[in-house]
Amino acid sequence: MNNHDKATIWEKAGYGFGDMSSSMFWKIFSYYLPFFYSNVFGLSLAHAGTLLLITKLYDAVFDPVMGMIADRTRTRWGMYRPYLLWAALPFAIAGVLTFTTPDAGYGFKHAFAYVTYIIMMTVYSVINVPYGAMLGVVTPDSREKTVFSSYRMFFAYGGSFIALAIFEPLLKFFQSSVGVSTAASWQYTMAVVGLICALLFILCFAMTKERVKPEASQSGGSSVLKDMKSLVRNVPWWILLGAGIGVLLFNSIRGGAAAYYFKDVIGVSAIFTCGIFLAVGEVANMLGVALAVPLSDRLGKKSSYILALIVAGVLSLFIMFLPVSEPAGLWTLMGLQVLISVAAGVTLPLLWSMFADIADYSEYKNASASTGLIFSSSSMAQKFGGAFGSALILWVLAAFGYDTSENAVQAQSAITGLKAMMSWIPAAGAFLAAIVVAFYPLTTSRMKEISAVLAERRAGNSN
Repeated sequence: MNNHDKATIWEKAGYGFGDMSSSMFWKIFSYYLPFFYSNVFGLSLAHAGTLLLITKLYDAVFDPVMGMIADRTRTRWGMYRPYLLWAALPFAIAGVLTFTTPDAGYGFKHAFAYVTYIIMMTVYSVINVPYGAMLGVVTPDSREKTVFSSYRMFFAYGGSFIALAIFEPLLKFFQSSVGVSTAASWQYTMAVVGLICALLFILCFAMTKERVKPEASQSGGSSVLKDMKSLVRNVPWWILLGAGIGVLLFNSIRGGAAAYYFKDVIGVSAIFTCGIFLAVGEVANMLGVALAVPLSDRLGKKSSYILALIVAGVLSLFIMFLPVSEPAGLWTLMGLQVLISVAAGVTLPLLWSMFADIADYSEYKNASASTGLIFSSSSMAQKFGGAFGSALILWVLAAFGYDTSENAVQAQSAITGLKAMMSWIPAAGAFLAAIVVAFYPLTTSRMKEISAVLAERRAGNSN
């Protein structure tokens, strides 16, 4: 890459707009959709849990398919960028449909929930898999990929903060000021969020460019079978796949359980609301993202990732024993949320940057980067973790006897289950990810060697 063609700060910000959009939807789905299905839409806990599991598993399987489609896309805008433009509006519409409650019987509503959420997850993959793969082609430099990834995650957490900060106020506005029903307020709120998300993806398309042409794309592409065989033999990919599932279990269980935890353990009269708690976490995540580059420069990506996971897991364990009925306990909870979220914020830009390194490693080993397939596989790991995390929340609630009626007083067993989902259950996911990534072989020195070889090959192919 020539100096005059280096990415500007505006392009990095433009790339960040893409995950700002995705994360607004992702966090709302992770944190509020289980609550919406069980307490607003009207599904039973068992049906809602199974729904979230099945639809997200379908989505996880579809991700690699979308990755291979994107790898074989050829337009004047590049391989991956065009999907940001094509799918922006369908992305917003699908989100609104997901949070729409039809005036119908239970059976129709149950089927409607399956159809709309499957549509939502399909469109999410169509736009998000190519967006993620762009990290492999916006720059050939491994460190610069970490910078792009940090911009991505910084804006992602910014989007999450905005979504979580405005979500509950918008619900209350549409109910109290506009006078619509509770169900309609969820639909209208998602319409506002969806419009913002569509505009952000269009901006991401307009502000970015693809610089790198992997060997497979220069030679006309490789066969699907060859790509799949290369992926299966890619040991670093398997390692990050396991780590990604563990991290998503950590994030999705903590986030998804928070609404229940605040409603039934802390109480509605607490000095902090669930929205404030989650929004503060997003700001702290942004601080962690800002620390990712200097920390990885000092310790390396792998060591920084493991350290951050251990810190997040250990601190989460303390939540089990907090006396949240007292002001001191609530302030301690908020302090732990800040520290846990800073640690968690360090992990995600490093994870995506390591997936970009894996794409380079695949090109180095197989003369075929399969960037879209590799990034879609990382998305698949997220979907598996998110699927089991969301379903696990509802299944654990059902197992501990959680009562979904409006003014229910929960049994002690249900309170214990809620505390566990805010503490040791997500901590187990973090520790699992740390153990798995300890075997990751692509160190900083190894990636410098690989990048040098690829630079020579690409220079030769362009002549």
